[in-house]
Amino acid sequence: MEAEDCKRAKLILLVAKGYSFSEIGRRLDCTDRYISVWKRRFQHGRLSGLDSRYRGSQRRVRTAQMEAKILEATRKGPRDGTTHWSSYRLAKYLGVSHTTVYRVWRQFGIQPHRLRRYMASADPEFEEKAADIIGLYLQPPVHGAVFCVDEKSAIQALDRLDPVLPLSPGRAECHGFEYYRHGTLSLYAALNTRTGEVLGKTSSRHTSGEFVQFLDQIVASQPKEKEIHIIADNLSAHKTKEVSVFLQANPHLRIHYTPTYSSWLNQVENWFSKLQRQIIARGVFNSVNDLARKIMRFIRNYNKTATPMRWRYADEKRRISPAI
Repeated sequence: MEAEDCKRAKLILLVAKGYSFSEIGRRLDCTDRYISVWKRRFQHGRLSGLDSRYRGSQRRVRTAQMEAKILEATRKGPRDGTTHWSSYRLAKYLGVSHTTVYRVWRQFGIQPHRLRRYMASADPEFEEKAADIIGLYLQPPVHGAVFCVDEKSAIQALDRLDPVLPLSPGRAECHGFEYYRHGTLSLYAALNTRTGEVLGKTSSRHTSGEFVQFLDQIVASQPKEKEIHIIADNLSAHKTKEVSVFLQANPHLRIHYTPTYSSWLNQVENWFSKLQRQIIARGVFNSVNDLARKIMRFIRNYNKTATPMRWRYADEKRRISPAI
């Protein structure tokens, strides 16, 4: 406001010296109407006439009490039946501006619009099992092989009824909404943690017998009597009598089961994610055999440049160790 007061005083002095409106406007960068208004106000009220009649709204000061009020209301949630606040609705409820709400949320890392899901493992032996598996990643047996094994079941062979419009400048690839389902298949995959290579097998069924056949395929891929460690989840098909008989016939093979609801400990899940993104999600398959052929082609090409996954802790202070 001091700069504006100074500008008005200069305007009155220039008017008193007889300068024209155009010259005053050029010197002070203002309009003829601006000059006329303040000249008239000075004539009527002298110095008091140069004061602003409308000084705008008072500057808002964000207090700690206001921040606490916003955070408390955010955590309690709305009472009108909706599930979470928007900055506009919370601002209206508290009688503040939505920018104030937004800035408080940003300052304290509050994101009511986001939702994350989790699944907690209730396995009483979680620490022991997790440490066992992570130990195989960090310090694998020198003369043994470690495979992460799992199934990706019910992969659909979807064929688009409308032609796919290819990618072009200014337009994304377009798929028709309607599709035809030719059938499904399951994929058994074993990720070699030392090399990063994947051994795969497609199957029309998802049974314990198919799992045993895949284990036999893994054994056949390694030198005879070599120590083999299999990391697998707790699916019932992995713990049948048929599996027990196979393990007894192959004492050099051992299965390490992950804790319940802890599939994130199995590295092959990361590879399944690549498969889903690069082949299945946007793939067009005219038959189940076509789906199987494209999956196996992907595996062969992947193995040409496969590298082991780097398994490390994000926080060294939160290591998992077995209970003593």
